[in-house]
Amino acid sequence: MIQKPYKVATFFGCIGKDKFGEILKKKTEEAHVDAHYYEQSEQPTGTCAACITGDNRSLVANLAAANCYDKTKHLDLKENWQLVEKAKVYYIAGFFLTVSPESILKVATQASENNKIFCLNLSAPFISQFFKEPLMKVLPYVDILFGNETEAAAFAKEQGFETEDIKEIARKTQALPKVNTKEAPDCVVYTGTWDMPPSWQQ
Repeated sequence: MIQKPYKVATFFGCIGKDKFGEILKKKTEEAHVDAHYYEQSEQPTGTCAACITGDNRSLVANLAAANCYDKTKHLDLKENWQLVEKAKVYYIAGFFLTVSPESILKVATQASENNKIFCLNLSAPFISQFFKEPLMKVLPYVDILFGNETEAAAFAKEQGFETEDIKEIARKTQALPKVNTKEAPDCVVYTGTWDMPPSWQQ
């Protein structure tokens, strides 16, 4: 829940014209998120069922409309792009690489050219494994990369890092080429139980 001032975060996504889409719009409004959805009628709003047992969980997702985002019909619209230009920090899930990598690159370039912070989440091992090309096109623009140990290991294997040590994977990821060489240091964050080096806790 975003506290006052309200609507300091803007969200873009794709939904269907159905009850689940209405639920999303209602919930983002309640959370004070400035949501701007691309609404289409070809696919229903994406849904996900989660089963949690102890420390384990299983997900079954129907992505549906989430796969239908159209850059030319939403991101490129003047009123939406103006919101992108106003933002100071950008966060995009790696899953979106399977849908509209061109949208990600447009936002990433905007961030780089204006010295703003661009964040990406690896999201799942299959992103590094099967969407390596679009991922590596975006990665040079990333200021903060998020991922868990499993995602980090998959990324390291695809990059030929030849190590399974999480800290070393993070260091090697930090050393990859970067488009924007502004003074603010890159920060690679992998969630987990290991202790993050003090220099990365900034």
